[in-house]
Amino acid sequence: MSTPHVVVVMGVAGTGKTTIGPLLAAALGVPYAEGDDFHPPANIAKMSAGTPLEDADRWPWLDAIGQWAHGRAGLGGVVSSSALKRVYRDRLRGEAPGAVFLHLTGERSLIEERMADRKGHFMPTALLDSQFATLQPLEDDEAGVAVDVSGTPEEITHRAVAALRRLDS
Repeated sequence: MSTPHVVVVMGVAGTGKTTIGPLLAAALGVPYAEGDDFHPPANIAKMSAGTPLEDADRWPWLDAIGQWAHGRAGLGGVVSSSALKRVYRDRLRGEAPGAVFLHLTGERSLIEERMADRKGHFMPTALLDSQFATLQPLEDDEAGVAVDVSGTPEEITHRAVAALRRLDS
């Protein structure tokens, strides 16, 4: 890509944001920030207990991610964030207007299977339905691309890089 973008890797839990994000950052030669690390402890406790976050819980988290992305403007970077609703993405763009979104998409059954296989993550499979119910896919006026998560992490990353390059041209 000609100008390094800040890419927000988004999608429901279990799509591979934490796996694809670092691979994408390495492929683009930019730093990666794990979106979960921006959550305050109260959010982690709530999700660990199987309670979905409310918008009021998300605002400080989104602002922290947006501030990181703003600091990377013109330098490039990759950060993960579920960014499930348009209003969340708008809030991120408010902090980092040049951010582009990589929406990792996939069949619910594949995502649930991957969630069940991961160890030590605070997000229980029980919250997957609420994630899908909340999800508002990227709209035509939003800078971003959608990439299917079937295949290996390397295949997904390759598709993501290609899609982002097409977006850039």
